[in-house]
Amino acid sequence: MEPQNAIYDARQLGTPRMMILGVQHLFAMFGATVLVPLLTGLDVSITLLFAGIGTLLFHFISKWNVPAFLGSSFAFLGGYASVKEMGVSQGLSETLALDYACLGVACAGLMYFVMAGLIRSFGVKKILQYFPPVVTGPIVIAIGLVLSGSAITNCQTNWLLAIISIITVIVSSIWGKGIIKIIPVLLGVIVSYVIAACMGQVDFSPLGEAAWVGFPIHKDRTILAVLEDGNTTLMLSTILAVMPIAFATIMEHIGDMFAISSTVGKDFLAEPGLHRTLTGDGIATAIASVFGAPANTTYGENTGVLNLTKVFDPRVIRIAACLAIILAFCPKFACLVQLMPAATIGGVSLILYGMISAVGVRNLVEEKVDLKSSRNVFVAALILVLAIGVKYGANDDIALGPIHLSGLAIAAIVGIFLNAIMPDKLGMKVKSFKGKEK
Repeated sequence: MEPQNAIYDARQLGTPRMMILGVQHLFAMFGATVLVPLLTGLDVSITLLFAGIGTLLFHFISKWNVPAFLGSSFAFLGGYASVKEMGVSQGLSETLALDYACLGVACAGLMYFVMAGLIRSFGVKKILQYFPPVVTGPIVIAIGLVLSGSAITNCQTNWLLAIISIITVIVSSIWGKGIIKIIPVLLGVIVSYVIAACMGQVDFSPLGEAAWVGFPIHKDRTILAVLEDGNTTLMLSTILAVMPIAFATIMEHIGDMFAISSTVGKDFLAEPGLHRTLTGDGIATAIASVFGAPANTTYGENTGVLNLTKVFDPRVIRIAACLAIILAFCPKFACLVQLMPAATIGGVSLILYGMISAVGVRNLVEEKVDLKSSRNVFVAALILVLAIGVKYGANDDIALGPIHLSGLAIAAIVGIFLNAIMPDKLGMKVKSFKGKEK
């Protein structure tokens, strides 16, 4: 009998099981990845194509060692919206305005190289002294909690389907054996989807209209359209509006690398090195944006799958990337997955997002962070409250002129800043309930 915490090597599982695990990672990232183009107006197929290409580039640059999938980043949603509004107000079509936004995001991707160069020059330890467990732990917890709202929203569309997917994932993970035990997310999706179809909850009529094969790249949805339009003033305005968002996404990347390292049990920030993972993320974002796809970022959903299955072999992630590339050329499959009930995605996401937060809690415990210290409590508390409060109390982000910062980005900035300036010992005396100082 396999131990509960067994860590599987994909080489021992064989090719068929590796393929199934790759499909599972594909489903884990699909919902959030296609949501960004649906919200912004970008193309779904090109998004899938460069999620796969970006992931493979990231793996190549990080020496094939980091089991991370790169999907669409939500951090730039405010940037896309503001630039689109700016462009439309100047008489551009929404499509061309989004092309200008992609130019800004491509330039933002170059900011990753600046940070990677600093880390390469000064060493990861000097940079990471600003990211101790008291900062990274709450940030990882906040990542899961911030994402949880979207999962609940999806679940509310049909709680029965959501509960079916949740129960399937739990039963498969705890009591399943063999292949069943390591594909609980995929099974949760399939079982819930099939039941939804049997209940008449899925309208398959759009499926017949979708083509089997289609080329996803179109010139009018790339930066070439911006160069032909040649509005230099709008180009500069877009770059200035979007580039600063990179500081927030870089911090999110560092938090994700801590989460993946904690999940796998390897220090990926040291080897292959944070400078390499940042470079890979930056290149993936820049190239995707040039061709009209959203910015890329390392995905917490797939980290949750890693934590659940205990299969940490990066080759499984690369299988998912290759499948995403292939499916980008099949509009019919993209349509089939898009027809999946929101509640099905919500159910599995609820578990995956919760497991991300659990990794952050484990990080605090394993690193023995002293939460009796007022200093540490202040840092952790502000990170959590700002991340969640801005998300659910300020319409997702706070605008500073044309720049929109997510709650997670603000929380990370504040947490890092406080940790850097506050002394290790505040010298504060805390009164007991009896009124005596201790």
